[in-house]
Amino acid sequence: MMGLKLRYFVFFLMWQAVNGDASYSFQEEIKRGSVIGNIAKDLNLDSRKLSARNARVDAAGNRKRYCDINLSTGDLIVADRIDREELCGEKLSCVLKRDLVLENPLELHPFNLHILDINDNSPQFNEESINIEIQESAVRGARFEIEEAHDADVGQNSVQQYSLQNNDNFNLAADGNTIELVLEKELDREKQQEINLLLTALDGGSAQRSGTVVIHVTVLDANDNAPVFSQAVYQASLPENSPVDTVVVTVSASDADEGVNGDVIYDFGHVTDDVKKIFSIDRKNGKIKVNRAIDFETVTTYDLRIKAKDGLGLSSYTKVIVEITDVNDNIPVIYVKSLASPVPENVKPGTEVGIINVQDADSNNNQQVRCSIQQNVPFKLVPSIKNYYSLVTTGQLDREIESDYNITITATDEGSPPLSSSKTVQLSVADINDNPPVFEEQSYSAYVTENNKPGSTLCSVTARDPDWRQNGTVIYSLLPGEVNGAPVSSYLSVNGDTGVIHAVRSFDYEQFRSFKVHVTARDNGSPPLSSNVTVSVFVADVNDNSPQILYPAPEGNSFMTELVPKAAHGGSLVSKVIAVDADSGQNAWLSYHIVKSTDPGLFTIGLHSGEIRTQRDISESDSMKQNLIVSVKDNGQPSLSATCSMYLLISDNLAEVPELKDISYDEKNSKLTSYLIIALVSVSTFFLTFIIIILGVRFCRRRKPRLLFDGAVAIPSAYLPPNYADVDGTGTLRSTYNYDAYLTTGSRTSDFKFVSSYNDNTLPADQTLRKSPSDFADAFGDDDGSPEVGTCFLS
Repeated sequence: MMGLKLRYFVFFLMWQAVNGDASYSFQEEIKRGSVIGNIAKDLNLDSRKLSARNARVDAAGNRKRYCDINLSTGDLIVADRIDREELCGEKLSCVLKRDLVLENPLELHPFNLHILDINDNSPQFNEESINIEIQESAVRGARFEIEEAHDADVGQNSVQQYSLQNNDNFNLAADGNTIELVLEKELDREKQQEINLLLTALDGGSAQRSGTVVIHVTVLDANDNAPVFSQAVYQASLPENSPVDTVVVTVSASDADEGVNGDVIYDFGHVTDDVKKIFSIDRKNGKIKVNRAIDFETVTTYDLRIKAKDGLGLSSYTKVIVEITDVNDNIPVIYVKSLASPVPENVKPGTEVGIINVQDADSNNNQQVRCSIQQNVPFKLVPSIKNYYSLVTTGQLDREIESDYNITITATDEGSPPLSSSKTVQLSVADINDNPPVFEEQSYSAYVTENNKPGSTLCSVTARDPDWRQNGTVIYSLLPGEVNGAPVSSYLSVNGDTGVIHAVRSFDYEQFRSFKVHVTARDNGSPPLSSNVTVSVFVADVNDNSPQILYPAPEGNSFMTELVPKAAHGGSLVSKVIAVDADSGQNAWLSYHIVKSTDPGLFTIGLHSGEIRTQRDISESDSMKQNLIVSVKDNGQPSLSATCSMYLLISDNLAEVPELKDISYDEKNSKLTSYLIIALVSVSTFFLTFIIIILGVRFCRRRKPRLLFDGAVAIPSAYLPPNYADVDGTGTLRSTYNYDAYLTTGSRTSDFKFVSSYNDNTLPADQTLRKSPSDFADAFGDDDGSPEVGTCFLS
């Protein structure tokens, strides 16, 4: 039964945040030994090495761990009873921070335990009965505040609603934390002097819990006003360890009545017994004083509920928030978590030989601790994670010179005045033979963005030699080799003393993306000893290529106009903009936008497809000539873009257009028009043109796609760059679109006829400008009568 309960109610949540902490969520009061999660698997640790590495769960100071690790399986298990209310009180979020410590080498993995609330507490009222005295002169609608119930649970498991026993005189109004009796029927003391009401508080847990209190109403003759506090909320700041009888704050309430009806006495509302032991309140003047020593490390904030009551029983409530401030009253405590003794004399400088943990129970600057050791030993403390320090060697150890060390560690906090403590650690040195240089890592990876500056630093390799003097001096060099057919020295250089690797040249991601080199570390011994390591260099892409628009082609001596049938309906596909980007990843993700158009509401473009479609049906009032300016942007940072112009002509055929004029008419085209008119007038030029057309027709029949020299131009597949071909219709370029383009050199007006897409039905067959198979057969002389894909005709 317990296993089934854990299966459904122990929830596990683990993520890697920016600081790498693991997090687990589970409910309070679960059985000891219950599995919270497999922390070894979550942190990618080898569970077979947990015992050898002395894996353990550690808590700051001497606090309870509440969980342990199973060294055989890597499971995180519950070690002690966990009561969320005891640990976190009324806080909505209850998080315990713990550390997983492993040795050899030292690893510290912080993780969080999120304790989830269960409905294990019932709502409780502060008193067994609530006495209220109400004047019989009270009018309908009068409200009388009732102290709310308290539930140690939080969230949905806390108090959610109240219900009042049915009666003739009162209703219940509950708004947030305010509960009021509302008088619905006037009271008559002569008929009924006392009324007992049963008030029930219900929480929202499953199963639901409740608590009840009896409200005893005494009907009086006249007390019209309840006490009113001068403030809705009082706030005070109190240093910890304040002397007994220190006044924290003085609350004040006034009553507009006179005599006994206006006398106000003060008392605590709903507060715990512990709070009543720490604070006292003067019933007459409202002064709240300290009863005993206050410890910031135990509680940082107190919320006090204060009640003011007049002589005949009317009362009101206020809240007092007491913030406890920290003083430097705790000295740092030094814990030796691990110590490797004896230490081999050939250990490398920087080798970790011990783990030190320092804890200070204070907060803020009082908690900040500086650790140091005496200067006459070859060791130092290196800050590691949080309050952990690694005790590492700072030089070569020689057992013949010194075989034992007494290392005194001093920890000093930054309080005022500062407090400190010391601890002595004994360490022995063992004699070992010599070793060659050893790299700190088995392999290195360097990451550089393309277009880097020559001479920039890529990474640093480090090798250690524990030998003495020149035998321990390490020199770095590159092994001879080639990268992309060139010597490795033409790409990288290494500093012989520091191991810092520099780039000799600027890298281009579009040429190559990664390469490997080998670095040698050699000592100055006789004979010298050496070792090698592989350094992998990865070149990252930057957005240094703008999108290239393949279709429509950039404007030259002529441009392309596309025909749109007058009967085109909304959603009809009329053209497509095709673009590519030489970059990779998101730098090559393209989006298409219409930045300017003759009629903004007539055409739209697919954000990622580049397909231009009609947004509505073509109407007679639409302009025949439509000009679209399309922008193609990549997804780089910053984004690069390119633009192109698309000219559309709304017409069923060219014969309907009396005169085709260029939409983007310029001076160069104007001159071309003049020359063409003169050429047409000239009989000799016309005859020469006729001969050229005949020769062109005969030439086009020898190759595919056939181009008729009556002005026809095709867009063959060779027009596309070789790296951007996409034959299955899934990439940037789709080969499933056929176009007929009409480039008119005589009138300098071009129009483009869209035939169809293999995948989309754009227009009915009888409303397109599509030629019949017989027309293609007549024009190209094909035996089967089928047109060539991508063929265009010029007129």
